[in-house]
Amino acid sequence: MYSVVGCRDCHALWIVEGRPKTTECPRCQRRHQFGKLRTFAETDTSEAAARARSSMLAKRADDGEFVDPESIDVEAVGMDDDDFLSASGIDPEEVSTAGKRAGRGRSSRSRKQVILDGLDELDAPTESDVLEYAIAAGVPESYVERTLEKLRRTGEVTRSNGVYRRL
Repeated sequence: MYSVVGCRDCHALWIVEGRPKTTECPRCQRRHQFGKLRTFAETDTSEAAARARSSMLAKRADDGEFVDPESIDVEAVGMDDDDFLSASGIDPEEVSTAGKRAGRGRSSRSRKQVILDGLDELDAPTESDVLEYAIAAGVPESYVERTLEKLRRTGEVTRSNGVYRRL
C-alpha cells in the first residue's frame, strides 16, 4: 500500500510505502510519526499514488491549500500508457509489437554463464572448443582461460584427458 502524506511544517507532499513507524519529510527533513501524519490518499500501486500526489499539487497551485482527500478519484487521474505514447508521437501498436519481439529473444548472459553453457552444449568440450564457443559469444580469451581454471579448482568442473565435464 502507498500513502500520500503531508508535512505539518512545510506542507510538502510525499509518498510513503507501507506503514513505517516514522518517515522523514523530503523538503524540511523533519521526522514524523507516520500514524500522526494526515494521509491524503491510499493506493495499491506507486503509479496511482504518484498520480494522486500530482493532482493534489496541481490543485494546490490553483488555490494554495491541501486538497480534500475524499475528492480525489485516484483511478481517473492521469492518462493511460497508450494515450501517453500517442501524445508523444509514438505508435502504441509498434511499441507492443517490439515488446513481443524482444520477449522472444534470448536474455543476456553473463560471461561465466556463456562458458557454463558451452560446457553443457558441446560434446566432449576441450579447452579450445570452449574458447571458440565463448569467443563467438563475445567473451575474451583470457577470461575464458581464467574462468575454466577457477571452475576446475572450485570443483564445478573436472578435466580428464583434456575434456571438461560439469559436476
